[in-house]
Amino acid sequence: MVEQATLCLQGIRKSYGVGSIAEAEVLHGIDLTINKGEFTALIGPSGSGKSTLLNLIGLLDRPTAGRLIIAGVEAASLDDAALTRLRASTVGFVFQHHNLLQAFTAQENVMLPLLAARGHADAGMQKRASELIAAVGLTAWSDHLTNELSGGQQQRVAIARALVMQPALVLADEPTGNLDTESANSVFRLMRQVNRDSATSFLIVTHDPRLARRCDRIIELVDGRIFSDRANQAQEEDMDGQIAMSDPAREKPTREQ
Repeated sequence: MVEQATLCLQGIRKSYGVGSIAEAEVLHGIDLTINKGEFTALIGPSGSGKSTLLNLIGLLDRPTAGRLIIAGVEAASLDDAALTRLRASTVGFVFQHHNLLQAFTAQENVMLPLLAARGHADAGMQKRASELIAAVGLTAWSDHLTNELSGGQQQRVAIARALVMQPALVLADEPTGNLDTESANSVFRLMRQVNRDSATSFLIVTHDPRLARRCDRIIELVDGRIFSDRANQAQEEDMDGQIAMSDPAREKPTREQ
């Protein structure tokens, strides 16, 4: 049911240069539903339309045609100001390059979406940010500037920031792409923990097949169309029962071995 879904796309199309001789359609009638608590990977080759689709789902752009319903709200009927408010309240973003403000501390970065929504800082906002900093294991680093943190720590701050507005959906664009294996594993476990604890829906765009294989569902986009959409029954778990990225050394012997 549409009203029970976190996200519902119906016949979504996206064209650029509409009305010109160079008009080109990038997405060709996308139908997609993501339910509450789903942990989903979006994969596909470069040029398949993943970034375009992510921008539409994140309400950063509007489709040329079709319906986009997020958290029960029909986005097409909203003006730009209402769309901005809906995006702020329902969608959290985690980017490959963190997009943190280096002049601010970890806690201040987490508070930024709340500041944007409310216009001023208060004790409640600080408490919420502190709780999320603690949840991602960075209490000791909360007052440090983000350029003093490792890549994995910065990505944890980015996850906390994405969650501060308690969004229904988190969009993660190559969230482990710049991290070493240990940090990537830690970040992935954190996202999975949030997903399990709060039933927040996740859509993770990735080129890493190892990460995709550890999601509940894998959607493959090819040439602007959904090529496959399948439940993933072959997830790997670590000894604590948490979905985890496997060690590449175990998957493929090295020359030294």
